[in-house]
Amino acid sequence: MKIYHNPRCSKSRETLQLIKDAGVEVEIVEYLNTIPTVEELKMLLMKLNLKPIDIIRKGEAVYKEKFKNSNFNDDEWIKIMLEYPKLIERPIVVKGNKAILGRPPQNVLDLF
Repeated sequence: MKIYHNPRCSKSRETLQLIKDAGVEVEIVEYLNTIPTVEELKMLLMKLNLKPIDIIRKGEAVYKEKFKNSNFNDDEWIKIMLEYPKLIERPIVVKGNKAILGRPPQNVLDLF
């Protein structure tokens, strides 16, 4: 299992704790420090069965200042997320060919 994690985010911390409490081995990727590649982000989106706009954090200041009411295509949103990784919704947990958003953290239980 792998978690794309932001340790400053309470939902991300809660999701990680649920995984640890279940005794599941987990690889932690602090995605603000280790930014995913284009291919990795596309793979995550495929496993989530979501489009890039679906995992944009629209409450972030950078979104409101630069991107609100913008109409970008999927590739453009991916490029934006890699330039501003803070915009990527968190946490994302992956197990095999399936991924979930840990909002709420209990969503991770679907992967056990």
